Amino acid sequence: MTAELRIDAHTGLVSGASYQASPNCDDRPAGMQPELLVVHGISLPPGQFGGPAISALFCNSLDPAEHPFFAEIAHLRVSAHVLIRRDGSLIQYVPLHRRAWHAGRSSYCGREHCNDFSIGVELEGCDDIPYEPVQYRRLVSFVHALQAVYPRITRERIVGHCHIAPGRKSDPGPAFDWQAFFNALDAGD
Repeated sequence: MTAELRIDAHTGLVSGASYQASPNCDDRPAGMQPELLVVHGISLPPGQFGGPAISALFCNSLDPAEHPFFAEIAHLRVSAHVLIRRDGSLIQYVPLHRRAWHAGRSSYCGREHCNDFSIGVELEGCDDIPYEPVQYRRLVSFVHALQAVYPRITRERIVGHCHIAPGRKSDPGPAFDWQAFFNALDAGD
């Protein structure tokens, strides 16, 4: 079992996470609180795990000469609130009360601009390779910590990037086992 996580409501920081500040964030609209969790999947280069490329992308230091795919994406200004690595370790890039730039063009229940009211969690993975059991455990722990601070993030308000940007995004992909995740979340694991 992974360690229980806690969130400092004032700083928006997650206990147990290493922090690497991303410049790709800003303030949420006045009075807006997180009420949606968006689950993403990312691997850089695609299909490869480990290494510093994800953090480099989120911190605007990705070297376009390191890999042909990096040349295509190094100009992007994106971030997520947190990343859960394959080993379950947690990296935070944006304080939870701030707006990370993770959802892009998106809509949830008719509301546009999901970044305004969501938290983005990236899982190191890709659409067609199963995620690790420790990643599910860490995600469940993260959700429980979120719900203690942001109670509007209910089970029904946890979605994939594919759900808020259908046709444009596919992550976390068919390899993400939603049923197992929700079973673990409901069981309090």
